[in-house]
Amino acid sequence: MMTILDKIRGRTRVVISENERALHLVNGELQGILEPGVHSLKNGRGTLVVERHSMAVPEFRSGYEKALFDKLPDVVEKHLTVVRTRSAEVAVVDRDGRVHKVLGPDERLVLWTDTGPWTWELIDTQDQPELTQKLLRRLGDAKQTQQFEIVRVSEGSVALLFVDGVLTRTLQAGVYAFWKAGRSLTQKLIDLKRQSLDVTGQEVLTLDRVTIRINLSAEFRVVDPVKAAQEVKDFTDTLHRALQMVFRKQLGALKLDQILERKGEVNAEATARIKSDMAAIGVEIHDIVLKDVILPGEMREILNKVVTAEKEAEANVIRRREETNATRSLLNTAKVMAENPVMLRLKELEALESIAGKVDRLTVHNGTGGLMNDLVRLRDDSAA
Repeated sequence: MMTILDKIRGRTRVVISENERALHLVNGELQGILEPGVHSLKNGRGTLVVERHSMAVPEFRSGYEKALFDKLPDVVEKHLTVVRTRSAEVAVVDRDGRVHKVLGPDERLVLWTDTGPWTWELIDTQDQPELTQKLLRRLGDAKQTQQFEIVRVSEGSVALLFVDGVLTRTLQAGVYAFWKAGRSLTQKLIDLKRQSLDVTGQEVLTLDRVTIRINLSAEFRVVDPVKAAQEVKDFTDTLHRALQMVFRKQLGALKLDQILERKGEVNAEATARIKSDMAAIGVEIHDIVLKDVILPGEMREILNKVVTAEKEAEANVIRRREETNATRSLLNTAKVMAENPVMLRLKELEALESIAGKVDRLTVHNGTGGLMNDLVRLRDDSAA
């Protein structure tokens, strides 16, 4: 009966469930928001329009939003919650105590009030550019990280934070987060630990016009990260070029023999100069080593021949010295024997003993008696 009566009266029966809300228009004119229940709405000649909204989607989105706010402010206040941010502001919007969304500067969010309860916190990013660790964890767990930038600094390093190209802060080891809020945030990580830099295959023309290649190694540490970042574009590249130029100048003023003989002295001179230059940009040099001097192939052959000749000459000198010492020793022995016939005879017996040990049979023609008589005679002669 109700349906027939509605048709006679030019009305339509609309049912709105608990998880719905609806906008309704008659003759193109917005009438209001329908709450859960049965509604009998005027529908002359089919001019009724009903726009249903599911409460599963808490954000209000409709092409009639502006008309609703302009014509029916009381209805808006009853059914909708509006969150706005100004320039340089962000808003952390919570739904029933849990993070729902983070609004950036100059944004607006319209929510169905009945899907709440809704609360929010407005943050002035000019006064509070950095997030607290508690808020960082909350937003990270909710995967709402679009409005801020995380800076991670490892142990033994620092990070220089630049806002719109201006250095604003030096960050020690840890995790930091900063609101973007229309600003350009960049950071530069600088390692403060001791590092090494190798310069390999550097060609140098010596004073005697020999082209050599050298390998260098330097150990350094950044002691003033602000200077290292601002004084030069890249302090590592600056150190690399300084090593090249200083050693090229130092070694180019020496002959090859001097380079090979005074390698340690050259290192000391070069190290002193480079230390002074790098200290001006906040870099401390610990050690510089000229590791290798690589000669051209033909030069290596020549030097090998020179070294071989020198070693042979030294060997000949040693050999002659030993021969002279041996001859002098024999001469002294001969003098002793000439003055002492018994000693000479004993040497003969030693020689005879040595020979006897190397042969199977030894024949003594004078007999053992004759041998003993000779010994007695030698003794008597010596006593006389």
